[in-house]
Amino acid sequence: MVRSAQASVVGAGIASRTACCIVFACLLSAWSPRAPALDPALDASQYGHTAWKVREGFSKGSITSFAQTPDGYLWLGTTSGLLRFDGVRTVPWQPPVGSSLPENQVRSLLAARDGTLWIVTLRGLASWSGGKLVTYPRFDDLGMNGLVEDRDGTVWISAESPGGGLLCSIRLGKPECAGEDGGLGAHVTSLYEDSNGALWAAGADRVWRWKPGPPQAYPVPGGMVGSMQDLSEAATRTVLLLTRDGIRQIVGNRIEPFPLASMPRSARPTRVLRDRDGAFGGCSKTAKGVSGSRPMKASTVFARSPR
Repeated sequence: MVRSAQASVVGAGIASRTACCIVFACLLSAWSPRAPALDPALDASQYGHTAWKVREGFSKGSITSFAQTPDGYLWLGTTSGLLRFDGVRTVPWQPPVGSSLPENQVRSLLAARDGTLWIVTLRGLASWSGGKLVTYPRFDDLGMNGLVEDRDGTVWISAESPGGGLLCSIRLGKPECAGEDGGLGAHVTSLYEDSNGALWAAGADRVWRWKPGPPQAYPVPGGMVGSMQDLSEAATRTVLLLTRDGIRQIVGNRIEPFPLASMPRSARPTRVLRDRDGAFGGCSKTAKGVSGSRPMKASTVFARSPR
C-alpha cells in the first residue's frame, strides 16, 4: 500500500499534495462526461465559485477521495467516514441498522455505471446500492490501492497481501484474485483501462497488459513511482507510465521516453492524467528553493495538448 507522509514532514508536503489535488479536481471536472464545457475565452477568475472549508465544519476529517453517482450526489471519502454532498451541504452517511463499513477511514471511491458506489476503506471493501450495503470479507485487512470499472462492468482492485501484490476482479458479486503465488511482485498499485478496452496494471518494477488475451508483462528499468495514478494515455493512444526515471511510453514491445517539453528537467512527476479532449497533464514535485541546506518542495503542473 502507498503510505502517506508522517506527521513530522507534513509541512511542505501538505501544500504540495493540496496543489496536486486542486489541479486534478479541475482536470477530472473537465474530463467527466457530466461536466458542462467551459468558455475558453474566460479566465478562471471570471467564474463564480463557492468554497466549503473544513475549518467551518464541512468535514470532520481530511478528504481522501470523491466520486459522483448517476443520481447527482457527490460522495466524499474522509478519514472519519463517508459524506454525501448535494451541492449545498454535506450529510454524514449512515449505514443501515445492523451493518457497517469495514473501517471508517475511507481510502478511495468508485461510482460504477449501474449506480453502485464502491468504497475502499483502510481495512476492507464495501459497495452501496439501492439502500443495501455489501461487504467483501475476501478483502479484509488487505492493503488496497487502485479501483476501476472496465467497459464490461467488472470492477478491478489492485491490492497487496503478506504474500505480495494482488489483482482482483468482482463480477456479479464474486471476487477472484491473481497473484496469491507471489507472481505479481511486492505490490500492484495503479490500474487503467485504455481507449481500446485493454486493462493495465502497474507493479513495483513492471507493468502488465492484463486483458484482453493472456497477460503480458513489460519490465520497467528503475521501477514505477508507486502512486495510484502511475498510468495514463497519450492522444495517440500510447499508454504512458510514470517511472522513477520520468514519463515513459509503451511503443510496440518497448518502453521508450515520452517527450514533454513543458515539464522542467528537475520535476519528479507524481501523478498523470489525460482529459476527454486528449490533453495530457500531471503534477510533480520539484526543488524551488533552499531553507538552510534542505531543498523545499513545491508543486509543478505540466501539460501537453493533443496535436
